[in-house]
Amino acid sequence: MGDLACSRRLPELIEADRLVLRRWVPSDAGMLAATVERNLDHLRPWMPWVKDEPLSAQRRLQLLQEWEQEWMGGGDVMFAMFLGEAVVGGCGLHRRVGPGGLEIGYWVDRDYLRQGMATESAAAMTTAAFGLPSMDFVEIHHDKANLSSCGVPRRLGFRLVGEADRDPAAPAETGVELRWRMERDRWSDRQGRAGRESAEG
Repeated sequence: MGDLACSRRLPELIEADRLVLRRWVPSDAGMLAATVERNLDHLRPWMPWVKDEPLSAQRRLQLLQEWEQEWMGGGDVMFAMFLGEAVVGGCGLHRRVGPGGLEIGYWVDRDYLRQGMATESAAAMTTAAFGLPSMDFVEIHHDKANLSSCGVPRRLGFRLVGEADRDPAAPAETGVELRWRMERDRWSDRQGRAGRESAEG
């Protein structure tokens, strides 16, 4: 079981152009608490988990330990989004869209909005996901009213593959979820074109 879990583990470090995505670990408890508490009002309309914030120090540590155990067992991975030494948000890769796929999630610190942080981290996670032989597609899901989140998959060339009704989980949600998808071959083609255009430019 240990070898199987190790072979299924998602990456714990991803480097992008400006950002480094590094897996949250239990020793980050204070840093995570400070980042979340600074962003509570900003995140509350869209992030269901904010309803439980602020967590006690004990519960925060327990949560990070749970994330670590999940990752070690081959499950989801939760990243801190670093710009230099600053934490500018959080993101993750989630095994909740079925075999052969991963779902991307992200949020950005209020002081770093509209600077391309979510787009850059989503692109880096998509590339990392397709670095795993077992992954055929990546999805991004968000509420229809969340226009900021909508811009990320659109800019990256994800296809809108459907809508789903669900109970609203956060105050600003409509209950209509948009689902975007990127396939391995399409991402490879897009990356190849971008590389050629960069070389020619």
